[in-house]
Amino acid sequence: MITVLARLTAAAGKEAQMQAELEKMVAAVDGNEPGVAVYSLHTVQDQPGVFLFYEQYASQEAFQAHGQTDHMKALGAALRELSGGRPEITRLTQIAGVHR
Repeated sequence: MITVLARLTAAAGKEAQMQAELEKMVAAVDGNEPGVAVYSLHTVQDQPGVFLFYEQYASQEAFQAHGQTDHMKALGAALRELSGGRPEITRLTQIAGVHR
């Protein structure tokens, strides 16, 4: 299992537009990427315009394929106009947990 945390920050005044684009991305992943186990979008409390994706992929291949999809390319183009900086991508290694 590949786990990733992605942090994105909207440019001032672009928060609602960015959220709409990120929600479209979730829908595209849900309908088109069977190798994605979890793709969960969150906001950060008390930090308007900061968004986090918690992502889990079934394999390295699924993770790599995600980055090559048309919807990821479209999101990248949209983020150039909406983002307040580069996304921060952190790859995680699970050491313990509960899954139900």
